[in-house]
Amino acid sequence: MEMPRPLDLLPKAHLHLHFTGSMRHSTLIELAREQGLHLPDALEQDWPPKLRATDERGWFRFQRLYDIARSVLSRPEHVYRLLRETAEDEAAAGSRWLEIQVDPSGYAQRFGGLTATLELVLDAAAKAAAVAGVGVAVVVAANRTRHPLDANTLARLAAQYVGRGVVGFGLSNDERRGAAREFERAFRIAKRAGLLAVPHGGELLGPRSVAQCVDDLDADRVGHGVRAAEDQWLMERLADRQICCEVCPTSNVGLGVAERIADVPLRRLFEAGVPIALGSDDPLLFGSRLLRQYELAREVYGFDDAEVAELARQSIRASAAPEAVRKELSREIDDWLVSPE
Repeated sequence: MEMPRPLDLLPKAHLHLHFTGSMRHSTLIELAREQGLHLPDALEQDWPPKLRATDERGWFRFQRLYDIARSVLSRPEHVYRLLRETAEDEAAAGSRWLEIQVDPSGYAQRFGGLTATLELVLDAAAKAAAVAGVGVAVVVAANRTRHPLDANTLARLAAQYVGRGVVGFGLSNDERRGAAREFERAFRIAKRAGLLAVPHGGELLGPRSVAQCVDDLDADRVGHGVRAAEDQWLMERLADRQICCEVCPTSNVGLGVAERIADVPLRRLFEAGVPIALGSDDPLLFGSRLLRQYELAREVYGFDDAEVAELARQSIRASAAPEAVRKELSREIDDWLVSPE
């Protein structure tokens, strides 16, 4: 019987990973102990936490755990460590290009304001990339639960760092709060500067939420987007315009978007021609990293090596990686596919 090719050797891009959520669990524990910070059981002995965010209370609990985790990153050296370890974990998974998402306002008070925070993250990203041999770029993300004027401020900030490590502008947090159209101006500022528009949508709300990201925010990619599978016409639109969905299977189950891994409509989206970039979202809270998502594509959704290679190609095509990097990774995927099993 032929053995499948090793997925950790398949070059790929990771386009849906949040800054705090990328932290290693062991690092969270260590930093909390060093600083005398108490962690709830859900982040310590009962890790990974049992989550369900399909109701207000569940989402509040998820956000609370995320905020507690964020609190351990109190000094610049913690930011450097987080990004170095994240880049090393990416390299181990065969990820060769990472676009990590951060909302600088979550750290601004700690690190001297929005600009200083973003510059700290960018410097740490550049150093981590050099150490791990992985391209690391930054997506600045606004928060749907805050005022759209805050998003405008972040879009202007992100625009100043085009060509200096920032490649995209996102919109995260609970999509049930804050309609996409309220953030249209912020995304216009970002797009005009040459940034990719990568808002979250179609996770906790249905296909209409994905359509609003496309229509109101001119999305290049949609964070999650899995609920698009409920609307054939919308899938055809995404396929026709090659708008990528950043699908995060373990996150979808962790937050109750799907009951079981098998219920995540990865195969349906793929067969409809919707470009897909597999992502891990928040490994710190969901317990698994990028490589596991590719293993699930093979084990649960029945993707063969050629299809898994196509997923990797789609992730690279949907990324902001420089053309030379894309071409090199494409060649390496071809090599992987013809290598002995």
